[in-house]
Amino acid sequence: MAEWLDDFLFTYETLIHALGIHGLLALSMYCVMALGQLSLGQAAFMGLGAYTGALLTLKLGLPFWLVLPISALVPALVALIIGGPTLRLSGVYLAIATIALGEVLRVLYINAESLTGGALGLSGIPQKASLGLVYGLLALCIAGFWAIGRSKIGRAMEAMREDEMAAGVMGVNLPLYKLGALVASAMLAGLAGSLAAHSNSFIGPNEYGFETAVTILSFALLGGIGTPIAPVVGAVVLTALPEVLRPLADFRLVINGLIIVLAVLFLPRGIVPFRLRRAP
Repeated sequence: MAEWLDDFLFTYETLIHALGIHGLLALSMYCVMALGQLSLGQAAFMGLGAYTGALLTLKLGLPFWLVLPISALVPALVALIIGGPTLRLSGVYLAIATIALGEVLRVLYINAESLTGGALGLSGIPQKASLGLVYGLLALCIAGFWAIGRSKIGRAMEAMREDEMAAGVMGVNLPLYKLGALVASAMLAGLAGSLAAHSNSFIGPNEYGFETAVTILSFALLGGIGTPIAPVVGAVVLTALPEVLRPLADFRLVINGLIIVLAVLFLPRGIVPFRLRRAP
């Protein structure tokens, strides 16, 4: 039994790592969508975390236990800076503004060749992200969001998602909640980016563009946002799907887009049954 498990982990280690990291990215999308906001900046924040972690490891030789929190704090700081002007927007305008952030950063990575490796990216990153660390952080984040969802903060978030104006009238500090959600989202995405960089040992500027942003959005839309576990389920399904449909891997973006359309039309609350997501 132990030998079979070792063979399985050896064969699918990359996929198992990706499942946990994509679960964290799904939670980063859950942070903003739980308030009714549509941000597509998670890919940009993921890239910031990945490059921050990789550079701190490769250039400065810092230990991974120190690199990981810094990789989460740098995207959070950027989110805090841009949060004021961007959160004045809503709906599709907020999504467009956050996509623009990703494009700006992608061009920066390509042009800062001496630091980031340019279009060739960075390779040789030590593989420090163990499975235990990835899934331990994922479990900790799910438990934390689950507890928040049953607190006063969680009820305020749900009220904002259902009717932002009514929530404001009832005393919810809308700007503070929106900014807090964006910062938390950036932290999780940066954490996932650093874990991915120290798992795959390579990063490139084109890994954090529009396609990645759409994929992360697909996680939340497919799984749902009624509970933290729902978007993680969506991430597991969409991450494992290319392995099942390997001959169609070149059409992954088309398949993800089709899944989004079908989910919006037929499963607007996600694939996780609503009775499992309803608050007590």
